[in-house]
Amino acid sequence: MSHPEWKFIGKNLKRVEDPRFLRGKARYIDDIKLPGMLHAAVLRSPYGHARIKSIDISRALQVPGVITVLTGEDCKQRMNPCMNFGPTTVAQYPLAVDKVRYWGEAVAAVVAESRYAAEDGVEAIEVEYEPLPVVVDPFLAMEPGAPLVHEAHGSNIVHEQTFEFGDVSQCFAEADIVVRDKLRWGRSSGMPLETTGAIGNPTPNGGLEIYANSMNFTYFMWLIASALKLPSNKLTVIPVNAGGSFGSKFTAHKVPTLAGFLALATGRPVKYVEDRLDHMANSDHHGSDRYYEVELALKKDGTMTGLRIDCVDDYGAYLQFGVGTHGNALSQVVGPYRIKHVSYRLRAVLTNKCQQGAYRGFGAEVNNWVLERMVDKAARTLGMLPEELRRRNFIQPHEFPYKIPTGNIYDSGNYEAVLNKAIELADLPYWREEQKRARAEGRYIGIGITTAQERSVFSSTEFWMWFDKPAFPVTSSPESATISIDPAGNFHLKLHSQAMWGNSPETVATMVLAEQFGIDPHQVNVTYADSAHALPSTGPGGSRFTVMVSGAVVGASKMLKDKLFRIAAHLLEARPEDVELVDGRVQVKGAPQRSKTLAELAAVAHFFALSLPPGMESGLEASHTYDHPYTTLPSDDRKDLGVFYPFMGHACHIAVIELDVKTGQHKFLKYVAVHDAGTVVNPRTLAGHVTGGATQGLGTALYEEYVYDENGQLKTSTFMDYLIPTAMEVPEFEIGHVETPSPFTEYGIKGGGEGGRMLTPAVMSAAIDDALAQFGVRVTALPVTPAHITRMVREGQG
Repeated sequence: MSHPEWKFIGKNLKRVEDPRFLRGKARYIDDIKLPGMLHAAVLRSPYGHARIKSIDISRALQVPGVITVLTGEDCKQRMNPCMNFGPTTVAQYPLAVDKVRYWGEAVAAVVAESRYAAEDGVEAIEVEYEPLPVVVDPFLAMEPGAPLVHEAHGSNIVHEQTFEFGDVSQCFAEADIVVRDKLRWGRSSGMPLETTGAIGNPTPNGGLEIYANSMNFTYFMWLIASALKLPSNKLTVIPVNAGGSFGSKFTAHKVPTLAGFLALATGRPVKYVEDRLDHMANSDHHGSDRYYEVELALKKDGTMTGLRIDCVDDYGAYLQFGVGTHGNALSQVVGPYRIKHVSYRLRAVLTNKCQQGAYRGFGAEVNNWVLERMVDKAARTLGMLPEELRRRNFIQPHEFPYKIPTGNIYDSGNYEAVLNKAIELADLPYWREEQKRARAEGRYIGIGITTAQERSVFSSTEFWMWFDKPAFPVTSSPESATISIDPAGNFHLKLHSQAMWGNSPETVATMVLAEQFGIDPHQVNVTYADSAHALPSTGPGGSRFTVMVSGAVVGASKMLKDKLFRIAAHLLEARPEDVELVDGRVQVKGAPQRSKTLAELAAVAHFFALSLPPGMESGLEASHTYDHPYTTLPSDDRKDLGVFYPFMGHACHIAVIELDVKTGQHKFLKYVAVHDAGTVVNPRTLAGHVTGGATQGLGTALYEEYVYDENGQLKTSTFMDYLIPTAMEVPEFEIGHVETPSPFTEYGIKGGGEGGRMLTPAVMSAAIDDALAQFGVRVTALPVTPAHITRMVREGQG
């Protein structure tokens, strides 16, 4: 992007992280070997729901190399339940206590001298189960007399709430047209190259270190300590490079907590790394699994006026993260449209499945698909082109900052400019003509268009909306950075949250630092604080890190420059306000020959205290904690949820596909993605987010699904059955950018980390509909596989 006023912001810089990864020098969790380290493996439940009558570990303890075997009863006696943002009646331990609640739940852990011995020990454990009735359908789970997943809770409905914004009843009564539909979003999850892993390491002072490739431990470390019954100052979490996350390692607690528990029990370091089956069947984070009934109210001219959403959400067996994914949805529930009246009903239900957690989009991507499905149906009902119905309802540039019915603020945007650029890049008129020619030849080309939001930078106040009186009414979600200049004038940057999982944190932070000081970003040395030495930081998630770490770096830079200016002014016999930083030198304004290099000033700051201004301490280091720049609390009646996700990105995707109606297979003819993430820091890395997110969106739309049978057996527990898109299935994405800077953030940056997954399911659904319109096809459930497509065609022909 072109920003003449900036030297680095907006430029395509190579990632500063890449050299160590490309040369194989990065250290991942399984690369770490500590003296005397043991290894763990877990026994998983073969039942979807069963009482644990007895566990016989005697044969396992006789396996050569096995040190100990621990069970859920050991956890219950020696630790507290794991972190939990749901009801306390839905308690969870890293190993099942009393009964198993889903197929694959960990029942026992074997600790041995090697992973091989640990796996052999797992095979030798004998468990007597009493099978219990299984419920995997959330509607059956809500019925009276349904098998209870947690008897202590007394119901499988763990949260039920309806929000009303505006006068919904009157809006629908006065509507000229109401389109209705039932929609189904299938369960999938992030599939990083590297699974979740951790090493627990007891320390001589009675404390514990945990090496972890999970995220956000600076923020949630004290909850891990609480679970392990440790004082928080006795636990240190050490960040490790992660081979991807996509939400699957977001505050992942079971693996690090289990590794820490096993280390404390044995008094030796213990490594536990999920195998792929662990990750798929027993992770912290399956994605959303939802059923919707939706209504969209419109006037005859296409003006959208009201939206009703009724969602049943299948959370699986636990509710670790509460229902926060619906807060993400409510932050952008009306999309880019001027819809004034909204009703949103949620029923969160427990079933005998692995728990639901975070996946790229964290629920906002589901709402995008739901809303865009309804907009497409409305366009077809009204006989309007899909882009024209959207254009008619867009929030206009002069209306920003714009308050949506839920109370959240959209900071800025120019949605029509994004749509126009996408249409131009896609050459939409050409493909509309080509579509007509293809139809005459008996070929089926479909064109999908979707326009949707990408909220960024959550505020902790989001969690308030689900409680009348939150038990822990947190309002902080900051990010911190520390900058120091050594005596030779070289820069060091310390980041204070676990962010080493592929989202280019070092590249972004060093580009901002370089912009502040006019230095080469590749010459900055970046380190990460462990939890014992970290300043308040929340870490990645919710497309927040670029915005927040930029604010932290700018804040620390201002503090450091202030000190440099005062030193330079003292040495140059000028006033601090009369000096400036230009190309790595601090000089007197209007007299550039009177200057000092940063290296010269650093030497003075470190070695010549008597040359410093009176009262100034030696050294050059500054830290800054950057709090969320714009957030407010919800109203007491929850008619206004406050500002909790205000930095609103936007995008338009256009997909052109050709479908074979006999096989249900498709091929891409064109795919365009235009995004507005505010000021773009690095187009290269943002394009990576868009490409990766869109690829995962294709998986959600067309391939990936966790399927449980009526006995709770996970039928898609390997990549033989759980299909993920490869390079052969992914098109070449043509990516464009529009920039509407945020008025609230440093440099006007917005988040873009969830990328294309926010739109790809919607645009693929629309393209399939369009290709098969003559058969009356409408995609109402994901994933839509070739078998689904051929069935819908046959039904249309019939």
